[in-house]
Amino acid sequence: MFIVDKIRADFPILNREVHGKKLVYFDNGATSQTPQIVIDAIVDYYSNYNANIHRGVHTLSQEATDKYEEARLKVQQHFNAKHSYEIILTAGTTHSINVVASGFSAILKAGDQVIVSSLEHHSNIVPWQMLCEKTGAILKVIPMNEDGSLRMDIYHELLNANTKLVFCNHVSNALGIINPIKEIIHAAHKFGAYVLIDGAQAVPHIKPDVQGLDADFYVASAHKMCGPTGVGVLYGKEELLKLLPPYQGGGEMIETVTFEKTTYAGLPHKFEAGTPNICGGIAFGAAIDYLNSIGFDNIAKQENELLAYGTQELEKIEGLKIYGTSDKVAVISFNLEGIHPYDVGSILDKLGVAVRTGHHCAQPIMNFYGIPGTVRASFAFYNTKQEIDVLVASVKRAKMMLS
Repeated sequence: MFIVDKIRADFPILNREVHGKKLVYFDNGATSQTPQIVIDAIVDYYSNYNANIHRGVHTLSQEATDKYEEARLKVQQHFNAKHSYEIILTAGTTHSINVVASGFSAILKAGDQVIVSSLEHHSNIVPWQMLCEKTGAILKVIPMNEDGSLRMDIYHELLNANTKLVFCNHVSNALGIINPIKEIIHAAHKFGAYVLIDGAQAVPHIKPDVQGLDADFYVASAHKMCGPTGVGVLYGKEELLKLLPPYQGGGEMIETVTFEKTTYAGLPHKFEAGTPNICGGIAFGAAIDYLNSIGFDNIAKQENELLAYGTQELEKIEGLKIYGTSDKVAVISFNLEGIHPYDVGSILDKLGVAVRTGHHCAQPIMNFYGIPGTVRASFAFYNTKQEIDVLVASVKRAKMMLS
């Protein structure tokens, strides 16, 4: 049974105060909080078997290697990848995207077409712009509707025989909109194009099935799903990962090295040069275990209730506008008429409420709405309706103070 008070007890940081007020943490879209079981996994690594992996015959190295590879298997099973070696452990979503972009820079040619959606985080725009500048490929954009959904009619018109790559987030970080990625992938494959899905904002809320989606690449970060910062995942179909050249040269990613020629290791090590974030990878596995112990059905139920309640209560505030009203996860992005979002966020912080303000690394979305940014309240399964009441009261106070 899902009991939110029991869940909250797993997160020590939720007991702290900010400016003399009990913390209300609604910045989960930037980074989720970390349960004690994941913190314990980090402490256990550094306390008991801190050693480099894959290279030592001594006991600590073997123990660390086993734990790290166990974590890779957990990621494989969670994302339903066909093979464990299709799981590349990276420094995060941005790193994962750049691995793929770098690889395709050796494959794309002038006149090829690359498509991105207008809902992307800058990390899923800038690497592709750099790729197009380097190769002469052409960047096309799927426009958006007022409700935050994508213009899928335009997407289907953009696809043609020159389309080689399509990039889209599973969930918009700025608005929380859930994109129709299965349709996006299926349509692209009809033209022989490959699709990368940025799952960073989806994985805290949705358990992805990369085989069911038929995704060519799927990327995400551990710190969005109760894990540590500095570690993430790049899933890629085996044949595509074999097609791409290595992203970095160094130790671990080689088979043989001479001054005449170097041959590369097989998957996944081909893309894992250097000493990885060993502790982070192990803790990522612990975070996945934790989320699955709660159950994603329970997570969705709790968060959908928070979204509905938060939307209902915030909409009662005169002059408050919510951006992104299509199908979405537990994110409410809003503004108060005539008041800069930064000013609202600053007052909320003084009242103990943590939200994100600004353009959320999604400036094209803000340009579409003609605004400098928004106040974004992003909820997690450990949040409560009582905390939303605090948010609503704090927004009302901010409005009174700033009007």
